[in-house]
Amino acid sequence: MSKSHFTRTEKRMIALSGALALAVGIAPIGQAMHIMEGYLPAAYCIGWGILCVPFLIAGLLSIQKTLRERRNLITLLAMSGAFIFVISSLKIPSVSGSCSHMTGTGLGAILFGPTAVSILGLIVLLFQALLLAHGGLTTLGANTFSMAIAGPFVSFGVYSLCKKCNVSKKVSVFLAAALGDLFTYCITAGQLALAHHADTTILGAFGKFLLVFAPTQLPLAIIEGLVTVLIVMGLESYAAPELRAIGYLREAE
Repeated sequence: MSKSHFTRTEKRMIALSGALALAVGIAPIGQAMHIMEGYLPAAYCIGWGILCVPFLIAGLLSIQKTLRERRNLITLLAMSGAFIFVISSLKIPSVSGSCSHMTGTGLGAILFGPTAVSILGLIVLLFQALLLAHGGLTTLGANTFSMAIAGPFVSFGVYSLCKKCNVSKKVSVFLAAALGDLFTYCITAGQLALAHHADTTILGAFGKFLLVFAPTQLPLAIIEGLVTVLIVMGLESYAAPELRAIGYLREAE
């Protein structure tokens, strides 16, 4: 990779991230996204937080290893985090205590693996809770597990399976991003059902939450899949050396 090419690529990435961040910054802030502050009992908040710890440790080690071997990938990693921040900040009210939105974690999972995304997702969720009143600090563990851990692992698994089956890259990226998004909301519905099922069974509450999410989340998952494909196509044009460095593209491509 030549120095001049990386400099142009870096500038394009920074410009794109800045434009997207500006769009979010001027967007009106409505009701909280993810699972809102105080909506889960303390025991559930602590439990989900503890469950996240091993994944976060693995993610930190993964990022350290990646940047130690190829420092120039920091821009691509940062852009993956910015993509999560922007796309998960666009929300549609869905149910009291939460809402529907895209996640953006599929891109990072495809490029850097699911554990690395756990760190990116945690940072995004923390900033959104502190600066945008989206989600909450008490529910940070639950939101991290659903959006930054469960969803990315499904995205990575789907992409890996499609790759083994020789499915085209664009279709693989679309399916990985869309299904990872949908699985995030399956986990969120489960988290809400576990905490709020006084008038029915846990399974019944789970079904009710899924039905409430479905009308908005299904089309959003499709949109996320398409947007992620477009982002990857752009990266293939402007950041091909970096994509080869992480193994997404072969040397011949």
